[in-house]
Amino acid sequence: MNYGHKPVLLHECLDALAIKPDGVYLDGTLGRAGHSLEIVRRLTAGGRLIALDRDETAIEAAQRRLADYMDRVTLVHSNFSALDDVLRELGVRGVDGMLFDLGVSSPQLDDAARGFSYKQDAPLDMRMDESAPYTARELVNTVSYEELKRILYEYGEERYAPAIAKKICAYRAEKPIETTLELADLIRSAMPAAALREKQHPAKRSFQAIRIAVNDELGELPPMLRAAEKNLKPGGRLAVITFHSLEDRIVKRELQALATGCTCPPEFPVCVCGKKPKMKLITRKPIVSGEEELNENPRARSAKLRVAEKC
Repeated sequence: MNYGHKPVLLHECLDALAIKPDGVYLDGTLGRAGHSLEIVRRLTAGGRLIALDRDETAIEAAQRRLADYMDRVTLVHSNFSALDDVLRELGVRGVDGMLFDLGVSSPQLDDAARGFSYKQDAPLDMRMDESAPYTARELVNTVSYEELKRILYEYGEERYAPAIAKKICAYRAEKPIETTLELADLIRSAMPAAALREKQHPAKRSFQAIRIAVNDELGELPPMLRAAEKNLKPGGRLAVITFHSLEDRIVKRELQALATGCTCPPEFPVCVCGKKPKMKLITRKPIVSGEEELNENPRARSAKLRVAEKC
């Protein structure tokens, strides 16, 4: 494990959380524990960090990386969509700050055996939680043409989705698609020459789409954000890092909804709905990485940080 890895937008996240040494904080996407390590370093013995990840490998690695601080750390193997249940079971009645670094983690991408990469051959998998039953192999070999086309178009914003879905369906009628490079070659063969000359890998958008569908990444965001708001203390901060426009759109929409008060028609003389804002937007526009970070970590190029505060 590369402990030299620098987590994305680290200083911006720490500033956003406004960490109190005796506060309770939650990292909903533990990953390499880079953010978690810097949060817990700022806590005294009276503080507490709760860190979640659906990937058991991340939990095991974090036990080693956070070993010096485990007296104030609680690691939980869970998806962040179960945030409400996790905090209830731990008896936590309020959190001072929460951080969510969305999407696939660097270790998952770098481990070819996990089946996320379109550049290295491995069995088609793409599960963030390896105990989950549904894999990318099952998806590409069983869903209908229409559903596959929808997944590629909606989750990957892939303009050649019909041609790619048609090619996959024709191929799997003869034999199942088993590996990442087998799928990547199929995708490439379905695309026109002009698309193959583009800078990014021809399979990038399709692999993103399939990964999102396998892990239901977008469906879990709205309930997670609502649970986060519910469990924050007044004045508690919520920081969310996204890596593509689909995630960012959902986070932006949900935070704006939580920050919206009265919804009565403007012609009403007084408010009758009684709705009050639950959150205050700290960032009207997302925070992005500076040139120094981009030079050190190209994966930070698409990262966007949005921050809100519980009213």
